[in-house]
Amino acid sequence: MQFLDEDIYDAVENYIPKVSEYVNSHGGGIDLLGAKDGVVYITLTGACGGCSMSLMTTKMVVQKKLRELIHPELQVVNVDGTPENVMPQDAYTGKKTTDEAKDETAHEEKHGMLDNIKHIVGL
Repeated sequence: MQFLDEDIYDAVENYIPKVSEYVNSHGGGIDLLGAKDGVVYITLTGACGGCSMSLMTTKMVVQKKLRELIHPELQVVNVDGTPENVMPQDAYTGKKTTDEAKDETAHEEKHGMLDNIKHIVGL
């Protein structure tokens, strides 16, 4: 699969409400944890967390729907505490690093100063 982890994460995040309808109807929920190399890591919550049918729900509901919506080779893993279902530490989680957050803040502050100068000068 030729997509960036960030792109897959963002696409899944966008479609989670639609995919969650079935899980929600059974008193559960889906939390998106991360993405790495075409694999999406989720955790089923509520009544679906720890349910004996959670593997079936992950593969036959969540993965199937995300494959239809995003890419046919997408894989979904329910991180459920078992050794075989662990998310890699370097998976993209959608959270900005401290350096990325600092860079964004500096950019916003610089942009804000330019707007103030333009306003003072009358531009």
